[in-house]
Amino acid sequence: MEKNIFVKDYISRLIKILENVDINPINEIMTLLEKMDNSGNTIYIIGNGGSAATASHMANDLGTGLKRRDLKNLNVVSLADNTSVVTAIGNDIGFENIFYMQIKDVINAEDALLVISCSGNSPNLIKAVRYAKTLGTKIVSLTGFDGGELKEISDINYHVPTENGEYGLCEDMHMIFDHIIYSYFTRENT
Repeated sequence: MEKNIFVKDYISRLIKILENVDINPINEIMTLLEKMDNSGNTIYIIGNGGSAATASHMANDLGTGLKRRDLKNLNVVSLADNTSVVTAIGNDIGFENIFYMQIKDVINAEDALLVISCSGNSPNLIKAVRYAKTLGTKIVSLTGFDGGELKEISDINYHVPTENGEYGLCEDMHMIFDHIIYSYFTRENT
């Protein structure tokens, strides 16, 4: 395929997804974040691969970015950011435990767990979600493809319906989600 044709096709597919995205979950998530403002509770964000990078970016935007502008006081932590912790847990007791062990005996019912996954089926994410749910923690997820198990077990799910294996478009939409929320809170207060 010629490069220009590919680029135009990719952009066209992204526009189509944007035009058809369900905005109701975005509103629900913004409402949850507003309730957590100044609460002292924590929003833990988890994801693998590109979704780990998105988790880190979201923690920066929604935590530090809003706080330094005196717009929101959200305690946001990306559990994918500490390479030493993630690799030690993965090496010593298994990759399926890298997020579960970080929230075990730490997360509580007043906190939120924001889970980012294109497939919605990563065992390490599902294990952490199942644990958090036993405590009554609110589960917010960003999914793609068909949503997998994560879509079904979340309290709030922002789903990007993409073809199975279409990571680029799905991850693009998850970052756009972050920037929509961040931009809403910064614009709301200007």
